[in-house]
Amino acid sequence: MQVTRNGFLKTVWGAVVAGGSLGRAAQTLAQVQQAAGAHPRQTRIADVTIWPFTMRQKETIRIALGTMGADNVLVRLRTIDGVTGWGESSPYSAVMAETQAIDLAAAKHLAEMVKGRDPFTIPKITLEMDNFSPGNPGIKAAFEMALWDIVGKIAGQPVCRLLGNFRDSFLTDRTVYLDTPEVMAEKAKRISDAGFKVVKVKLGEAPEYDIQRLGAVRAAVGPHINLRIDANQGWTAAMAIQALKGLEQFRVEFCEQPVPYWDWEGLRFVRERAPIPIMADESVHSPHDAIEAVRRNACDMINIKLMKTGGILNAMRVAQIAAAADMNCMLGCMSEIRVALTAAAHVVTASPNVLYADLDAFTEYDMDPVIGGMQLRDGALSLPETAGLGLDIDSSWLKSLHSA
Repeated sequence: MQVTRNGFLKTVWGAVVAGGSLGRAAQTLAQVQQAAGAHPRQTRIADVTIWPFTMRQKETIRIALGTMGADNVLVRLRTIDGVTGWGESSPYSAVMAETQAIDLAAAKHLAEMVKGRDPFTIPKITLEMDNFSPGNPGIKAAFEMALWDIVGKIAGQPVCRLLGNFRDSFLTDRTVYLDTPEVMAEKAKRISDAGFKVVKVKLGEAPEYDIQRLGAVRAAVGPHINLRIDANQGWTAAMAIQALKGLEQFRVEFCEQPVPYWDWEGLRFVRERAPIPIMADESVHSPHDAIEAVRRNACDMINIKLMKTGGILNAMRVAQIAAAADMNCMLGCMSEIRVALTAAAHVVTASPNVLYADLDAFTEYDMDPVIGGMQLRDGALSLPETAGLGLDIDSSWLKSLHSA
């Protein structure tokens, strides 16, 4: 049975007139909702389980900031009626000032904060988590995405539809990490042969050597593969100008974070003089940072990461601030498995100005414990129609972990 707006109002008003009381009208309202198929559902978070885990990488991952590992934290929230939500933190101390041990300590406090709470009050819960600790964005993101997972499951909708779905699929790059020009060229060729249309190349050391690296990569992949580069704060402003002028010949989409995160003036200096568009990454964690980037005219684009923003809500806010400044964004990653990466994919599909994605971390591991979730085919990612985040965890792998 469908109830029109006018029919709904007439029913309620008729009940008020006939019964002469608001109590009678409220009773009729509940009856109308039930007849229309609307069944309000209230629930609470009953328990929280936290697992530390380490993913084994296929090879050493080296960037200008150093090597990266995958010592992550898995979070499961469960409601009183048995609905589960999954979340993940992938801490990287060089960027987030966060480690697995720090996340585990913070998670115990966050668990007590969310127990007994209505999962639909995500903005209130995230505000309280921020008030508890202005840091620890990764573990806060894990709890927040788990709440979104639960809310989506109760609503019967994928999270991206709750956020406002804009696109169904999108390209992701795959990354070539620091090595010799020859090795990097070989890896880039393997990536393009696997169907990826975009290759991201890590740089950020001596400009002359970085130019050799990208030249070798371009020669290996040919003219039709899009290349983007990431210096991970490795250059000074002067080095960045030298490097980017030499790299322009290889047709580069953009350069991520050429200078240290704190050097706003240097970032603007490079943006004003470089022949390649500049994307801020480590300089922008929060919506406040995004406003600062816009105010200073310091970049052309912003790289958003759930592990920096503290979750989906703030990621969407950063994207909206950038959109208001006519600025495009990318959704990037740390060293997540496909739990947090899928949460990030939901943000991409819901954000018109997020035109780029770097959600390839899971390709660096020798196993994948996630069932469902985002799917990769020929360099493109898509999400299932399943409610919530649309994923589950392999039970045999989960049994191999020890909860904290």
